[in-house]
Amino acid sequence: MAKDRPHILTSMYTSPCGTLILGSLGDRLCLCDWIEGKSHTPITRRTERLTGATIVEGDSSVIEMAACQLDEYFDGRRRKFTIPMVMAGSEFQRSVWQQLQTIDYGTTVTYTHEAVRLGRLDALRAVSSAIGSNPMSVIIPCHRVIGFDNRLTGYSGGLEAKRFLIELEAGVAEGYKE
Repeated sequence: MAKDRPHILTSMYTSPCGTLILGSLGDRLCLCDWIEGKSHTPITRRTERLTGATIVEGDSSVIEMAACQLDEYFDGRRRKFTIPMVMAGSEFQRSVWQQLQTIDYGTTVTYTHEAVRLGRLDALRAVSSAIGSNPMSVIIPCHRVIGFDNRLTGYSGGLEAKRFLIELEAGVAEGYKE
C-alpha cells in the first residue's frame, strides 16, 4: 500500500495590500504568496513537487504565528520575522532567498546589487528570476529589490503592493525606537 502524501495546510491572510496564502508543512511555513500574482501557480506547484506534499485547506500553529507576525509587521511593530520555514527551491534559489533576508528593513537595493553580493553578477538574470520566485513574500523581503534606475519592477503581488510595502517600511523606519 502506498504511503499517504504529507499535507501542506493553507489558509488565506488578508493584508492591507492584498491577499496572501499561508501554507505550513509540519511545523514550518512553506508558503506566504500573493494569490493574485502570476507567479502564484508556479510557486505552489514547485512547493508541492519539491516537498512531495499535497495542498489542502486548514490551519496550524505555524500559520497562526505567521498571521500574528504579519499583523505586527503591517502595524509597524515588527521588522524581522522569526517563523520556522522550509523553502522549496533549488540550492541556488535558496541561496538568493537567504541573501534577501539580510537586506535591512526600510532600505532598497537593486537586482544588480544582489547579484554582486552573491558573487554572481554573471548570473544577473538567474538571480532576478530567483528573487521573483520567492515563496515567502513579505517574510523574505524581495519587495526591497528595485530596478537599477530606482524604478519599481516586477513583484508577484503587483507594483502597488510593492510600493505599499516600501512606503510602509520607510514611514515606520522614521519613527521607530529600539
